[in-house]
Amino acid sequence: MKILIAEDNDVFRDLLAEVLTEAGYEVAAEMNGLLAWERLKADGADMAVLDVNMPEMDGFELLNHIRRDGRFKKMPVLMLTVMTQAKDQVRGYETGADDYLPKPFNNDILLARIKVLERRILNK
Repeated sequence: MKILIAEDNDVFRDLLAEVLTEAGYEVAAEMNGLLAWERLKADGADMAVLDVNMPEMDGFELLNHIRRDGRFKKMPVLMLTVMTQAKDQVRGYETGADDYLPKPFNNDILLARIKVLERRILNK
């Protein structure tokens, strides 16, 4: 299973990639939403983990592109952000996010949520 990561913080992006790789996932990681969108169109992915606040294209805009593209519109998307206000989480869900995880988070919680989204793919 291939997971696309879009995260502008180098340390956090590397940590996410390491945790997911060690859990057995193939990872494609990009530093902003625009690069992630280009990578997704070129190489595809089964799932996406998107930071909200990024340069070039934020996570909400990237999620809009994903949901409008027939190839990816049903792809599970987990949003990550330091924004913990209810209005920000509601915006994520209304934009089409499948799950929302505030930073910082426990790696085991991240993997549990990824596995829930993975089950949704496998049960199609």
